[in-house]
Amino acid sequence: MGSHTYLRAFTSAPVISIAVERGWNDSATPNVRRPPALVFNFSQLEEKLKAGYKATTAGKFSEALRHFLSILHTIPLIVVETRREVDEVKELVVIVKEYVLGLQMELKRRELKDNPVRQQELAAYFTHCNLQVPHLRLALLNAMTVCFKAQNLSTAANFARRLLETNPSNENQARTARQVLQAAERNMRDATQLNYDFRNPFVVCGATYVPIYRGQKDVTCPYCYTHFVPSQQGQLCTVCDLSVVGADASGLLCFSSQMR
Repeated sequence: MGSHTYLRAFTSAPVISIAVERGWNDSATPNVRRPPALVFNFSQLEEKLKAGYKATTAGKFSEALRHFLSILHTIPLIVVETRREVDEVKELVVIVKEYVLGLQMELKRRELKDNPVRQQELAAYFTHCNLQVPHLRLALLNAMTVCFKAQNLSTAANFARRLLETNPSNENQARTARQVLQAAERNMRDATQLNYDFRNPFVVCGATYVPIYRGQKDVTCPYCYTHFVPSQQGQLCTVCDLSVVGADASGLLCFSSQMR
C-alpha cells in the first residue's frame, strides 16, 4: 500500500491505483520501470534504536520494549543496497533482540511480587543480556539490590564486583556497590538457592526464562537468533513474534534489484 498512490477520476469511475517508483525524476526513461518506493529505511531504524535506548535509560521499560519490537517487525520490510548494510542490519537484529529479551524478563519480574526467588533469578539473567554499558550498570545495580535484600549476599557480591568493573561514573552507584561488597564479605553466603550459576556460561531461554548452560541442547529462532529449550521447538518465537522456533530458514535479507 505504501508504494502506491490513488487518484479519483469521475464520481462513477473507480479509483485509479498508480505505482510510486523509487528514485523517479523528470529525466527518467518512460519505458523503464524502477523498483517500488520504500516506506521504511535503515535511518528510521537507527532513530527508533536511539529512542529505545533513551527510554531504557529513563526506566521507561514498556515504552522501550515497544521501540525495540517495532525495529524487529520493520526490518523484514526494508531493502538493503550493499553487503555492508546487510551486516549492519543483521547486527541490529542481534542488538535489539537482546534488549527485547532483557526487558521482557524485567517486566515479568515486576509482576512477581510474591515470588522473591524468581524475582532474583530474572534480575540476574537480565545482567547477562548484551546491553550498552550504562544500561548494564542499571541491571547490575538492580540485581545487586534485589539479592542483597533477600540475604543472598554471595550473589549480591558478584553483581557488586561486576558493577565496579564497569567503572561507574555515578558515584552513588559505586558507593552502593562498595557498601554491598563490604557487608557481603563478612558473611559470604546465600540464604536461598537460585537457578543461577554465574561461573558457568549460559544463554537464557526466550520463553521460559531459564538458563541454558554450555553443553545443553537448545533450539533457536531463525530470524532473531534467540535461544530456547528444546520443548519450544515449533512454537512461535516469543521475542520477535515472527518466526517459528527451530524452523529451517534460508536467510534474513535480500539485496535490492540494483545490486542483484
